[in-house]
Amino acid sequence: MTTAETATRSVVVERELPFPPEKIWRALTQPHLIAEWLMKNEFKPETGHRFRLEADWGSIDCVVRTVEPDRALSYTWDAHDLRSVVTWTLTPVESGTHLRMEQTGFKSDQPRFYGGAKAGWPQFIDKLEAVLERLD
Repeated sequence: MTTAETATRSVVVERELPFPPEKIWRALTQPHLIAEWLMKNEFKPETGHRFRLEADWGSIDCVVRTVEPDRALSYTWDAHDLRSVVTWTLTPVESGTHLRMEQTGFKSDQPRFYGGAKAGWPQFIDKLEAVLERLD
């Protein structure tokens, strides 16, 4: 196998949000809030917890990998032939929080998944911001 065949691509979305990390963490880890901006789920912020994200078009199998409250969260994101990992990083800044979402693991022969993630994540994060604006 050549390096090109094994190389993977990532989708990264970064935003400065005017909310404290604790508030964003709630929206990233509470199932009813996740359902508002991402998909229906049975998420629990526990390492090793298996959950499924459900949408009209199908589902995504996930396993929680990293849980660092108010700082970092990661989980696998497996759908069809895609084996990837989504990582959220929350960094406090003067204006609130620097939010970074990275989904890694897109193979070069998976342009549809890569394109879908590149188009989809900014929209999901727009919805996340709307949820955060409504939260106390």
